[in-house]
Amino acid sequence: MNGAEILVACLEREGVDVVFAYPGGASMPIHQALTKSKKVRTILPRHEQGGVFAAEGYARVTGRAGVCMATSGPGATNLVTGIADAFMDSVPLVAITGQVPQEMIGRGAFQETDMFGMTLPVVKHSYLVWDIAEIPRIVKEAFYIAESGRPGPVLIDIPKNIQTQMAQPIFPKTIALRGYRPLKKADDVAIQEMIELIEGAKQPMIYCGGGVISGEASAVLREFAERTQIPVTTTIMGVGSFPESHPLSLKWLGMHGTVYANNAANEADLLLAIGVRFDDRVTGKVEKFCEHGTIVHIDIDNSELNKNKFVKLPILSDLKYALTCANTILTKMGRKRVAKGHTRYPDWYRKIAAWKKEHPLTFKDTPDAILPQYVIKKLWEMTKGDAIITTGVGQHQMWAGQFYNFDKPRTFITSAGLGAMGFGYPAAMGAKIALPDKQVIDIDGDGSFLMNVQELATTHIEGIAAKVIILNNQHLGMVVQWEDRFHGSNRGHTFLGDPKDLKRIYPDYVAICKGFGVKCERVIHKKDVGAAIQRLLDSKETYVLDIMTPYTEHVLPMIPTGKTYKDIITE
Repeated sequence: MNGAEILVACLEREGVDVVFAYPGGASMPIHQALTKSKKVRTILPRHEQGGVFAAEGYARVTGRAGVCMATSGPGATNLVTGIADAFMDSVPLVAITGQVPQEMIGRGAFQETDMFGMTLPVVKHSYLVWDIAEIPRIVKEAFYIAESGRPGPVLIDIPKNIQTQMAQPIFPKTIALRGYRPLKKADDVAIQEMIELIEGAKQPMIYCGGGVISGEASAVLREFAERTQIPVTTTIMGVGSFPESHPLSLKWLGMHGTVYANNAANEADLLLAIGVRFDDRVTGKVEKFCEHGTIVHIDIDNSELNKNKFVKLPILSDLKYALTCANTILTKMGRKRVAKGHTRYPDWYRKIAAWKKEHPLTFKDTPDAILPQYVIKKLWEMTKGDAIITTGVGQHQMWAGQFYNFDKPRTFITSAGLGAMGFGYPAAMGAKIALPDKQVIDIDGDGSFLMNVQELATTHIEGIAAKVIILNNQHLGMVVQWEDRFHGSNRGHTFLGDPKDLKRIYPDYVAICKGFGVKCERVIHKKDVGAAIQRLLDSKETYVLDIMTPYTEHVLPMIPTGKTYKDIITE
């Protein structure tokens, strides 16, 4: 077999069923090998960034490594944003890039870039293949590293001459990586100490993040919350890790989180931080975050412990293992699961209830304009919460998290840490391929959607029924909001429409979609929203709704950068 055929055989052995790959000179042999595979479906994205975001969407809904591929030079560099996104959000990803022949490396050959060096800060591990015999070992290690411990992206860079060389492959059955021990188990004494802290607390809170989802710990987290009767708030990455319909849920906290979640996390006397990294968008001014509370931090990555926030009790552990141990101790203590009617912390519950009553998560609806919040709430009602939602980045992203309630993990797919615009639709494409029987809808902004609009061609040609709702306000809404709040509404290049004709809706997404062969309808009147959403849901193919919304609407609540929960803006 040649090197390319060995690579494809390795992918098949890892159970890969889809690869998002854009061909070029340095990766052609691999594409030739992929055409002969009966197990791997190759999706041709219309841009490499669309391919890597699609691989992420696949990975985020399945928990398995997504696979993308590009040629050397510009093809490979177009993957970098998606690789960085996977790194920030701990998403398992294997990115394969073609490279110029070995003898040309370092000579400035046509379409040569040092992808190994370029991606070093944003990968969990990377390989430059220097020997065809190493391909089977490298591929097996790459998937193991990407999916184990704290997940992340792995890069495999393969020179073209390696792809065309011939060899008899030897496929390893086991992996032994010296020094890499991804499974961390909490010390029993540390878990017991956490339980004792819970016993002494009067205002405890659970603050959990994406680690709960990637660690497949949602079920044991729910059991832990119901046995302790402690309220729960999540990060954006943790949305869905704990059911938002649950009486103990305070939805999510942070810059645009609920007032009551922010208040509760900051005024807790005990904060159980589970699978989080104390991101600045959550903490605000970090030294003031939960300033007077005792903090316990459980995480599988030792580098996160005491990195952003010094804590009383750091626990290095796989979350599922740690929470299972805690549940065992609680069971022996006679703590039964309580799904509703919680009584353990009556004063604390009353205080939280008062915050909820004073600052509910709501919006001032209008009979005339179509508010984005109204559209999302309507979508949630019509899908009964049973859909996978992806987003771009901006105001629509925050509103989607606020007004669509998520009860299951891996159903809210968003670029959280990197905040990469253009993520939403390719991610929806990848998610729909992974779960073809699920309703997958990208809630997007007109600016964010335009960045990878070309993937409409991919979904149309491949028959992928990923839907889109564009909340079109003709502006870069989130930046406009900051301009309004902090820059006297001075517009710094945030208008996306046609300045020569302000009444014209530009660009014309209906016309653009027609060119792609995709059905699109523009919604201008509020009375038409429900029927339009129903047509989108009923469609068996790609479908786009271009819904016109006002640019004057702001995402609230809002904690300004570097401020604390006490500085939250609510109107």
